[in-house]
Amino acid sequence: MGTAEIADRLGVTPARVNQITDSVKLGFPRPLARLRMGQVWLAADVEMWIREHRPALAEDAETD
Repeated sequence: MGTAEIADRLGVTPARVNQITDSVKLGFPRPLARLRMGQVWLAADVEMWIREHRPALAEDAETD
């Protein structure tokens, strides 16, 4: 996932995603790679972070 996909997933702006991913204390996973277009993360890592830090946004939250 790139910054735009994470922004969509969290319902925030790409600038806010950059703040979240840059903050050590928020514990966001390290990117898988840093490309010319930006950083990319494993979707599974992002989804795990969402379950831990934004449980209302977890993909399985609607089915519980």
